[in-house]
Amino acid sequence: MQLSIERKNTKIYPDLKRVVARFFFNGEARAKSIIQKVVEMDDTEVNLTIMPILREFSRRHRNITRIFERHADRVSHLFEALQISYEELSYRKKLLIGSYFTNEYSIESAAFFNPSIIEDIDQSGLEEGEKRIIISFRAVGEGHVSSIAFRNGVINRDNEIFLESPGNYIDEAEVIRNAVYQKQSFFQNAVSIKLPDSIMQEVQNSLSDKFEYQALKRTIRDMQQRYQVDHLLKKELERVLWLADSYYELNFSLDTDISDRIIFPYSDAESRGIEDARFVKYTSDDGSVTYYATYTAYDGITIQPKLLQTKDFYTFRIMPLYGEGAQNKNLALFPRKIGGKYVMISRIDGINGYIMYSDKINIWENPQILQTPKYPWEFVQVGNCGSPIETSEGWLVITHGVGPMRTYCIGASLLDLNDPRIEIGRLREPLLVPKKDEREGYVPNVLYSCGSIIHNNELIIPYGLSDYASGFASVNLDKLLSTIKADGV
Repeated sequence: MQLSIERKNTKIYPDLKRVVARFFFNGEARAKSIIQKVVEMDDTEVNLTIMPILREFSRRHRNITRIFERHADRVSHLFEALQISYEELSYRKKLLIGSYFTNEYSIESAAFFNPSIIEDIDQSGLEEGEKRIIISFRAVGEGHVSSIAFRNGVINRDNEIFLESPGNYIDEAEVIRNAVYQKQSFFQNAVSIKLPDSIMQEVQNSLSDKFEYQALKRTIRDMQQRYQVDHLLKKELERVLWLADSYYELNFSLDTDISDRIIFPYSDAESRGIEDARFVKYTSDDGSVTYYATYTAYDGITIQPKLLQTKDFYTFRIMPLYGEGAQNKNLALFPRKIGGKYVMISRIDGINGYIMYSDKINIWENPQILQTPKYPWEFVQVGNCGSPIETSEGWLVITHGVGPMRTYCIGASLLDLNDPRIEIGRLREPLLVPKKDEREGYVPNVLYSCGSIIHNNELIIPYGLSDYASGFASVNLDKLLSTIKADGV
């Protein structure tokens, strides 16, 4: 029997007005031509051109002059070839040059879906029975490139969801990349790339014990030139560069609202998007709290599982995940260690659910099958819809199953608290099936979530509506757990 579930009235749709001013570069030859033309303009013409731009776009972006300055600086290396002194340019000419290397990008113009919900760090000023929340979304814009976006809000005592209006501006983060890599630890992590031993050794022998990214890049480019006939090997060598490029840190200004902070693809491995972040509030053995998110980086051909870490949602550390168990999508971290080890669930073969244990949070080996498709609504594949949630009866895992007509439904299962390799029970019928008004979107007939929360004895599930918008649903926790156990395995 299908459980009674309440769909909330709150819906979130893509907002075309949510734009960010990003660096725009359309080739070196064109860039030099633009720079030369601006330099040749007299001051009057420069003023007549830049002032209307500043008037119009200062209403749309926080400190647009700072953005133009930053983007002008990014092309300053081209001035030497033109025999122009960048330092001697007037301030307004620099702003005008920067404006030509800036474009607006609508971060959620195509879709705003696959949400993950967690408890906010700040729970002050609330009434009894209320909880402040942070929700992450997969925001999709021009070119179908995905980013991570945020909203915050409050769940009241009746479990109604009230979201804060988003801020007026969107800011990019300051990106800080690792300056120096330790050769031993770097190449231990590079094992997952599976280069021939002789080739990997050649890369290592070309580098010192501590090396910078540019040194690695020179080595890889030299080797790709030598092995240019072997296209597969050239591609695998490129993945070594991606690995180095995948470690970075993001810092957002303290004067930004959380809805202003957008995590864009910043490394080559993410160039086509950041997909389906699964956030979890992780509690260490000493009681300290860190927020993690697993997500999928996509470059248009290859996917790479990655891990995001933050304590305050202003500073984020990004790192790749390695190992046999980190080879596909759908990774989700348990919210604490079990038996002294980190635990992760995944779907490495695209069909079945797996579980893994590790001493290191970024290395995942020896995956074991946890769940296989069992019921008709999940015959195509079964996977998680976010990190497991601890309850008195076991680890509650919200799942997705794919059935006839590639319909994605949302279900639930229960794992043993002490040994989550044991499945206690699984719903025979899905919790959520696409209704008539939820079927239409970029990908029809898909309901999908990246993380739920328990509040006031109800499970609250945010979910994507056919890869276009997002909604919310809730179900009584006691009824859900008892039904899972009654359905068994």
